[in-house]
Amino acid sequence: MMGNDLQKPHQLKKFKHWMVISFVITILFLIFLIWLYKPDVTLQFSVHYHSPTDAPQNKEQSPPPQQCGQRPNGQKVSLMAVNETKTVLVSAYQEHRKGKKEVRVIAVVLRNENVAYRCLLCCLDKLLISEGVSNSTIHRDHFYFAYGTADIMCPLPSGCETTSHISLISSAAKAEGTEELHMSEKTCNSFLEVKNQKAKSDSFSYNFTVCVSTMFDFTNVLQLVQSLEVLQLLDVDRVVIYKTSCSKETQLVLDYYTEKGLVEVIPWSWSRFLKVSRGFMPSRDPGDLHYYGQIPALNDCVYRYMYKSRYVALHDIDELILPQSVKSWSELLPILEGKYGADKCYMFENNVFPTTITKTPPAPHTLPTQSPDWQNVSGVNILAHLYQEPIIKKTKYMQFKIIVNPRAVFSMSIHGLLESQKGCSWVNRNIARMYHTRAPRQPNLTPEQLIYNDRLLSYSDRLTPAVTTVLRESGLLSEDNSH
Repeated sequence: MMGNDLQKPHQLKKFKHWMVISFVITILFLIFLIWLYKPDVTLQFSVHYHSPTDAPQNKEQSPPPQQCGQRPNGQKVSLMAVNETKTVLVSAYQEHRKGKKEVRVIAVVLRNENVAYRCLLCCLDKLLISEGVSNSTIHRDHFYFAYGTADIMCPLPSGCETTSHISLISSAAKAEGTEELHMSEKTCNSFLEVKNQKAKSDSFSYNFTVCVSTMFDFTNVLQLVQSLEVLQLLDVDRVVIYKTSCSKETQLVLDYYTEKGLVEVIPWSWSRFLKVSRGFMPSRDPGDLHYYGQIPALNDCVYRYMYKSRYVALHDIDELILPQSVKSWSELLPILEGKYGADKCYMFENNVFPTTITKTPPAPHTLPTQSPDWQNVSGVNILAHLYQEPIIKKTKYMQFKIIVNPRAVFSMSIHGLLESQKGCSWVNRNIARMYHTRAPRQPNLTPEQLIYNDRLLSYSDRLTPAVTTVLRESGLLSEDNSH
């Protein structure tokens, strides 16, 4: 009788057992095939997210969420470590000004490490390797810290007219012995996006952008609001802030201006990769990288807004570049272009207004008192500090700041440019100068040695009510306390 053997219970059980084993073996074999031929398996060598240094994490630069949270719509800089090196990639931009097709990768490198790179480029439906990579050019302003900012230039290989994403590997790393690798959408999303795909010479989104780096442990709320309001009176329409940490009150202000469209906040923390210094000297403020990564932030900002903004200014929140005979930067720039030439950078003399001294102005002037609405707001009132330190020969050309056409810039430092197309010009102080309201630079001066300067008061009629409005609308003043 057909099937008699299968009808025996023990033989039926044995048959089912072998069927289950065969099914499991088949599934495992299919999983192995999928893994073996998965498109981005060959890329596992290219990006490993690990710390490029054994230095301890700098916990101070990562504030608790309740102190300084990050808005969901904040723009991020996706720092990326290059495995088998100490290199950290910051951002990537198409370079249109060198006469050849290449991508500029802004990076932070260990200066005593000699690394040769290869670039991985997402080109349409292919992942190509660029072998002709220029050795990284380390910016000379590293202030003797172990790490410095660098530009790594990646030429586009044959068959790659444009690239959307990029990553780097050490030349010592193996790429499965092929120059062309299969690519998946997932692969490209793990790489740096290449920005500035199209060069522009007009029709910019912004006329004037200010790059501020870096904001850390920031609590000076009143001066922040006053400065942002003065900048708007000067016709600045974008302020980019690279933020490491701040107070919750500061975050309320940043959220307010972000919603208004004036401010873009770039989260800026290096604690996953290395220990940043809190200062400018390795001997006094130890760390791996100068001053919270200020220089890579400035370089990233200029490239980020290279084809978005007509001009870019590089200065801090406590600094304001004020014209002396006109009211705004829109009126000032034609004067500078006519006197010093267009498409270059303009350097402004630093004038320090010490916050340690509040002095009665000479007759018939009156010193504006702080608005009663501001009494409980932390920070400096710039309208109460109108006496400046005299300019001395020793410091006359120190710690200046600039306004520049970003398309004329290749690399920059805290004060001025390292490489540009047309150089910089000093602006006559009677045309414009920088007002720096801060701790004294000449602390031994007596109040009588300071010089009264009330140029800032020419903006006070519009500035004072605007500041009160912002403080109220951002939640730092109640309706009962505002007038």
